[in-house]
Amino acid sequence: METDETPRVLPFQLQFDKPVASQIKIAEWNPEKDLLAMVTEDSKILLHRFNWQRLWTIFPGRCITSLCWRPDGKAIAVGLEDGTISLHDVENGKLLRSLKSHTVAVVSLNWEEDGQVIKDDSVNNSTYEDRTSRFFPPAPRVPRMPGLAPGDTGFMDDSDDSFRELSNSSYQRFNILCSGDKDGSICFSIFGIFPIGKINIHNLSIPTPYASEPATCRLSHASISKIALSKDLCHLIVMCSGELNHDEVESAERQLGMHGCHCLLLDTSIFWKRKNELHQVAQQASNIEDLIEVIRASLSVMSKQWSDAMHTFREKFDSLSSLIIDHGLDSSPQEEFLSLLGGARTSPPVHQFLVNSLGESGVKRVSKVVCGAGKELQHVVLDHLQPAAEIIGFRMGELRGLSRWRTRFQGIGLDETLINNATEKSGILLVQVERFMRVLSSVVQQFSNFFNWLLKCIKLLNQEPSDQLLPYNSELVVIFLKFLYDQDPVKPFLELSEVDIEPDMETLQRVKELVHFGGFSDCDFLRRTLAEEFKQMESSFKEAFLMPFTTISMKMLCKDVLPLFALPTSSASVSVLVPISVTYYKDASTSVSSYQTHEHGFIDYISFQIPGDSSSNIANCIGISRRFMHSLSNSSTEESASLEAVLLSVPDGYHCVDLSLYKEGQIVLLLNETTSASECSGESCMMIVQADDLPFVSIPRSGCINTWNLDQLKDSVMHLRLENEKVRNIPHSVVAPLAVSASRGVACVFAARKRALVYILDEDEDDVSDSE
Repeated sequence: METDETPRVLPFQLQFDKPVASQIKIAEWNPEKDLLAMVTEDSKILLHRFNWQRLWTIFPGRCITSLCWRPDGKAIAVGLEDGTISLHDVENGKLLRSLKSHTVAVVSLNWEEDGQVIKDDSVNNSTYEDRTSRFFPPAPRVPRMPGLAPGDTGFMDDSDDSFRELSNSSYQRFNILCSGDKDGSICFSIFGIFPIGKINIHNLSIPTPYASEPATCRLSHASISKIALSKDLCHLIVMCSGELNHDEVESAERQLGMHGCHCLLLDTSIFWKRKNELHQVAQQASNIEDLIEVIRASLSVMSKQWSDAMHTFREKFDSLSSLIIDHGLDSSPQEEFLSLLGGARTSPPVHQFLVNSLGESGVKRVSKVVCGAGKELQHVVLDHLQPAAEIIGFRMGELRGLSRWRTRFQGIGLDETLINNATEKSGILLVQVERFMRVLSSVVQQFSNFFNWLLKCIKLLNQEPSDQLLPYNSELVVIFLKFLYDQDPVKPFLELSEVDIEPDMETLQRVKELVHFGGFSDCDFLRRTLAEEFKQMESSFKEAFLMPFTTISMKMLCKDVLPLFALPTSSASVSVLVPISVTYYKDASTSVSSYQTHEHGFIDYISFQIPGDSSSNIANCIGISRRFMHSLSNSSTEESASLEAVLLSVPDGYHCVDLSLYKEGQIVLLLNETTSASECSGESCMMIVQADDLPFVSIPRSGCINTWNLDQLKDSVMHLRLENEKVRNIPHSVVAPLAVSASRGVACVFAARKRALVYILDEDEDDVSDSE
């Protein structure tokens, strides 16, 4: 604290003062670079450099409720009001992937990577080589639907490798994306793309570890405001508002519970303990899910193309049936064509159809459409569907090998039986692809032969030379007229159908005999179409990958609860009322080796404002607590550091707008003058408080939840004074958010008059105005 009376240099150099087109509601600095991602009130995402150069603007079309950066700064996760989480490429803002993990608004996002760096390379197993590239070319991309411009399908362009980079987790450090919604659900995704767990804070059995007798409590009507995963991935701190009650309390007494802001400590150590195994499973499973989308899109494109081609064929040739009826004949088009093929006299309706209705140009046009569609389907299979199915088979083989290592992978839910079943389904799909290609090739050949014969007939009927025409096979024409003219054997393969394919009994018997020699145990695959087989394979994958999801979810338990302060029962959400910041810093007092207990490597700092309308006795104060996640594990030792906290009284005439922890042990406060006039009037200030200089007080933990822990500090509140702290006056009224970049040493403040002010926090920082 500065107490000397010597004149001070004005702290926090103002670097920029720029107008913004719309008020900003969310702002986050890139963890490594000088990029600032902002969300406007109308839910546009802006990306600016430090010098305020705008890189891009995108509009997802839905209300944005949260945002965070991937730890390496290459992607942005955006939480939407409908529960969707979208990942965007930092280079151009393009959508990389969407996850529908929630059903309501995602109010908090936190993306953390493994913070432990093992110096001994011989034991560093957290990076894996993806062996698929040794045996296969790059994975196929989603085929484009004919007639759609690039990007209309929601997928990346073929020329863009960002999507592949997102899925290529081989050389990424293990990381977890956590997301919390307003209904209390928290989801976890490895690398932001593979869902690995989900919990709801309403369902948590919350222990009271300091009680004389074991007891539990639960939250009701809870709303999440902030989640933060520790850098060692072992703990998740959840800031929430709600009513805390003992499990044993009867329903009539539950109304007496503690309604306010609470801090939960969740045990997520399964991520640290099994990060190697989870890394390998997520690497394979996430790529398999990408390839499943390739197959799904391929079947959709193929079905659309073939359906359009058959519509063109029917549209032209159905007119022959009308001509036959108009001439008073009771024969079918096939009989009339067979009569023409046999050399009989051409009937009037066939003559009129071939010469006048269809004509040579019509035959060529229909032939081009049908045969062209057949070739396109073959290209889609060879370039997209078949390579995807082959790589899926290889990756499932890798997972099958991992599942047999029961001592390591059974604990995370990798079930050998389910993986074996999914592996077999992927093999059956490859067989179905080969089968479909044979059927498609035969059908296209017979269509081409039929059209060649029609061209020959039209030339003869018009008494024109036909020597230059391609030859045709009469037997294939007969087969076409008998089996393909009014039937479509290709369509059932591409669509889900209730009609089973009846294989010949000899083939079916051979397939059953192969079971004894390691063949497919499912012998009914010959009765299914390609689309049905894909549906079964996808279902088997979901079942296999659901087991790790369920297993990990069950292993994430609540370890402790810290009731902070009371709130009026009318409060809907603490996230709207209270500025909150949760950060983990390296514990400089402890030397942590790669083999030492991981839980003691970081210290948690939790800072929050206690609102003026709080029903507690410590209203309009800033609360800062530390060592919450250590107080439980160390509670039995006398020498251990217990939970500590301090209350800072906001200067008279001011209220806290937002706050942020900055670097080790520094808290940045954004204060507005309290005025009865409009919010745009008045002034504000930004203040930095050194946490190490604060009089932290050890908080004795009570086994009874009917105690607000911070009320114990009401007699030792420290009063902040503007003249004693590092303070920068701002000639505007300001609004949240306060965006602080620890790596750049800058803070971005947003004025109520739609202006952005960037300040340099470190006095010893070099001038960065010439940065990118």
